[in-house]
Amino acid sequence: MAKLVECVPNFSEGNNKEVIEALGQAISRTPGCVLLDVDAGPSTNRTVYTFVGAPEAVVEGALSAARVAEQLIDMSQHTGEHPRMGALDVCPFVPVMNVSMEECIACAHKFGQRLSTELGVPVYLYGEAAQEESRKALPAIRAGEYEALPEKLVKPEWAPDFGPPTFVPRWGATVTGARTFLIAYNINLLCTKELAHRIALNIREQGRGTDQPGRLKKVQGIGWYLEEKNIAQVSTNLLDFETTPLHEVYEEVCRDAKALKLPVVGSQLVGLIPKKAMLDAAEFYITKEKLFILEEEHKIRLVVSRLGLDSLSPFNPQERVIEYLVQAGEADRGLVAKPLGAFVRAVGGRSAAPGGGSVSAAVSALGAALGCMVGLMSYGKRQFEELDAVMRKLIPPFHQAMDELVAMVDADSRAFSTYMEAMKLPKSTAEERERRLAAMQQGLKAAVEVPCALAEKVNRLWPALKEMACHCNLACKSDIQVGAKMLEAGVFGAYFNVMINLKDITDEKFKQVTSQKISGLLEEAKQSLTLVLAALEKRAA
Repeated sequence: MAKLVECVPNFSEGNNKEVIEALGQAISRTPGCVLLDVDAGPSTNRTVYTFVGAPEAVVEGALSAARVAEQLIDMSQHTGEHPRMGALDVCPFVPVMNVSMEECIACAHKFGQRLSTELGVPVYLYGEAAQEESRKALPAIRAGEYEALPEKLVKPEWAPDFGPPTFVPRWGATVTGARTFLIAYNINLLCTKELAHRIALNIREQGRGTDQPGRLKKVQGIGWYLEEKNIAQVSTNLLDFETTPLHEVYEEVCRDAKALKLPVVGSQLVGLIPKKAMLDAAEFYITKEKLFILEEEHKIRLVVSRLGLDSLSPFNPQERVIEYLVQAGEADRGLVAKPLGAFVRAVGGRSAAPGGGSVSAAVSALGAALGCMVGLMSYGKRQFEELDAVMRKLIPPFHQAMDELVAMVDADSRAFSTYMEAMKLPKSTAEERERRLAAMQQGLKAAVEVPCALAEKVNRLWPALKEMACHCNLACKSDIQVGAKMLEAGVFGAYFNVMINLKDITDEKFKQVTSQKISGLLEEAKQSLTLVLAALEKRAA
């Protein structure tokens, strides 16, 4: 799966449309970066850009925009309501998908180092990237703002983490760092501002003070009143939705509102949200209400309904969920986004990738899809009512594997492309030849690991498929037979893809372990296929 980092640079310009547009173009024109949102504030004289991409890409995107800012923003002329200390005031990196906090910290360090070197400006680290406890909080670093920098920079305790301890009038200073994704989330109440704030004090982590902490960790909150909507809100920031998820905030506010006999009338998300936060909330309500929901779209709809996210304005997941926005903005969404005919023609083209590995993943995904179909054809029908509990257990593994195996179509192609790119590296000197060989060996190992993972994923489905064969609607007998054969064919293909790449790997221990592993997986698939087909024939007889 692709790695996705969110970068949210705040630039000290909120009125000049040409400057705002130029900064956005610098980001969106950077390869691998997808610009999701531009929020300009005239009174704050500040614009917040939200974009995503792979770790390396977002660093380049932020640097591209910073270079434009150096030419177009003069901090010596800047005024605005928002606290600020630099042309590029703050630039956090946030893990979104398949990325660790450590990788985002590395992004902040790389960005800070390169920014200070290229532009000769002071850069501070904050948040999870801070190297000193006193610099973790952004307000502590920004105290005194731009105007205090000349005096501040000469003090040893305020030496920047990167760059010279000198005042650069046009630029000021920049703060970069890493943090978790912040979700701005408000719950609507028909009450006064004071009652909403009372609930906010109960739930927010700081509570009413050190002697009266609130109930929810990593949650900030206040109560306010929206005159234009004629409602009050408990307005919260979820600093870490893994610690305190969206639904828990909503449920806790509902609990306090019920005790005060106050009606809750939905809620509101401000800005963007990671898909995982929505799906975590969906799983909570699915478990709580004993629901059976498979489709991701239906899970998102469930959350919109249960939290009342469309109570103040329409909620379009395609415009609010980060992953959906990224998907819509990507020019090349890979093999799996192609029509079937185009995918087949890509396989039939004169290139090594996509090849047998991608085809193995595709047929495996089809096998899992048939398993899911057979389960659904045996569920929810009156004549098979006694099978409902069994099918509720058996269907989800196939549904999940179906999506995971589809993703491996592109994963296999990318892995082999890594090896092909390594082959193109220069080899004029001994050092270049050594670097090229090391990269080729790494590429081959990646090309081996993907089909190995595919075979393991497929083989985890056999227990469920065997049980499905013993219970399913026999009108679907041929479908489960085809599905079983497709799964076995996927492992068969994975085996030969592993073996052909293993022969060129020089790590003998890796070769031996991997060869034994994939051989065992192939044998397991063959035996499992035989058992599934035999179970079906026995029932038919």
